[in-house]
Amino acid sequence: MSVGSRARWSTERVIGLAPDAASARAGRAQAAPVRWSGAGASPVAVWGYCQGSGKKPYQTCVELDGPAFRCSCPSRKFPCKHALGLLLRWAGGELPEEGEPEWVTAWLAERAERADRAEQHKETTGPRDPEAAAKRAERRADRVTAGSAELREWLLDQVRAGLAGLERGGAEELRRVAARMVDAQAPGLAGGLRRAAGLVGRGRDWPSRVLSELSLLYLLAEAGSRLDELPHALAETVRTRLGFNTETARVLASGERVSDHWLVGGVLDEEREQLITRRSWLFGERTGRVALVLAFAPPGQPLSSVLPAGHVIPAELAFHPSALPLRALVAEHGSPVPASRPDGDTIPIALAAHAKALAADPWLDRWPVLLSGLRPARHGGELVMSDVDGQVLPLVTGFDPWRLLAVSAGAMVTLAGEWGPAGLRPLLCWDGDRAVRL
Repeated sequence: MSVGSRARWSTERVIGLAPDAASARAGRAQAAPVRWSGAGASPVAVWGYCQGSGKKPYQTCVELDGPAFRCSCPSRKFPCKHALGLLLRWAGGELPEEGEPEWVTAWLAERAERADRAEQHKETTGPRDPEAAAKRAERRADRVTAGSAELREWLLDQVRAGLAGLERGGAEELRRVAARMVDAQAPGLAGGLRRAAGLVGRGRDWPSRVLSELSLLYLLAEAGSRLDELPHALAETVRTRLGFNTETARVLASGERVSDHWLVGGVLDEEREQLITRRSWLFGERTGRVALVLAFAPPGQPLSSVLPAGHVIPAELAFHPSALPLRALVAEHGSPVPASRPDGDTIPIALAAHAKALAADPWLDRWPVLLSGLRPARHGGELVMSDVDGQVLPLVTGFDPWRLLAVSAGAMVTLAGEWGPAGLRPLLCWDGDRAVRL
């Protein structure tokens, strides 16, 4: 079951690397042995030549740490279908163990050299001009404060006039104010206004949902003008919600460190404004802590695959400073292994944890849940997840339930997902001890 000291990956982990469903299907097709020649594996990499439509086969290799991919095909997807097919063959034990050929050795050496240069660059570079950086930060803080004050006054005017008028052109007005918040360098306020604009006129209860969104914005703008009066952790939360970045180096240097075996309970990619965001939700087996690890990349570029869904990985996380430490960086990690079915919470326990989290961070829009003893059911004409006591959690609009229905087949399941105002978004469930991505 291993190549040297390297345990082979599961098929689910390989498929989890696919950038989309079409790539996953194409990768399975490329795993046919007849397409490959010169394929092999070492503890460090897998490689091979894959015959495509042209005369010359594609040269494909994967460095297993990372992982990192290289293929001579013209695909702009990472990993391409050839890399996926090669990994599927390795996962199935079809590649012979042998030393890397010269072209693979050269690529690995080139990658190692680049990594060394990058590390040296990080050690030798610091802020080019700390004084200028401090002045820029001060100017931005002044602009955000002014933008927050402007938004508070505008929101009070809306409440005095009544929200019913928003249905006639109000969404456009909200977007215009959002643009002013962008100018004020307060992207958190701008994002909230755009979310409110998207709610106007949608559904019978849109005024209450818009009022809820605008109320949170007023609270954020008010808190942003009183940062010096807030406890340090809460001030950090407010700064993050306003859109200030927390430097990675600062988190790694001074963020709270938590070591555990972390269950990767779900990985979800979302594309917005020409940027793909990957959310990975972690559940600590020993500490009971939960964590959110984010990764970003332009469309078509590879995202970090250090955290495969449905696996447990030993890791030390560094948490961002916050009143609700949730977002974290992976400071150090070992090799992930497939996760057997965990024990999840009941609905009341999960909702109580969410309520406690909201008390610490009222702008929290998603919360990880790990639930046991639920089955899909109909309630009020909608598909929900129900427990034995008849308590239900609604599913988010647009969730494709078929894979979950197939795994459940009417029986209770354990699942992991995101819970928020829009409902439950299941991301992973267990079929026996096998994790299934949803």
